[in-house]
Amino acid sequence: MTGLGDITICPMTEADLDQVLAIEEVSYPKPWAREHFLDELQSPYAFPLVALDNEGRVAGYICPTLLFDEGEIRNVAVRSDMRNYGVGRALVESVLSECRSRNAAYVGLEVRVSNDAARALYKKLGFVESGQRPKYYENGEDAVLMECPLTEAERSDAV
Repeated sequence: MTGLGDITICPMTEADLDQVLAIEEVSYPKPWAREHFLDELQSPYAFPLVALDNEGRVAGYICPTLLFDEGEIRNVAVRSDMRNYGVGRALVESVLSECRSRNAAYVGLEVRVSNDAARALYKKLGFVESGQRPKYYENGEDAVLMECPLTEAERSDAV
């Protein structure tokens, strides 16, 4: 577990799913269903995490995978009243740290071209834009592909 002030990052459990789904529903036009999250919890390649507030409520979540040396962030969202408090940053940093410790070469993700706040955060954390997927989202919006290279030097520093 990683502490961030009143926030604790820990593995997601099935008991968290009602709160995760409530955040998902208000965060995305086409939210994941419970089955998507159950698949993440059961996958040997996924390690979904939640950020818990000081009352033990889910403040945010992230669904990363790691297959061979390739990490991917598949889904991330923060409860609306907890945005702009570093919850998303802490979740992404936890994923980067875990991927470094498992010798990943990089972590990739897709983000809406219009999501300037998320793109700026990812850039601050070392992600670079590596391409686009035209008309990727349900409304026809493009996705920006971003990758955070995890260098050999970074991996040895993490050990």
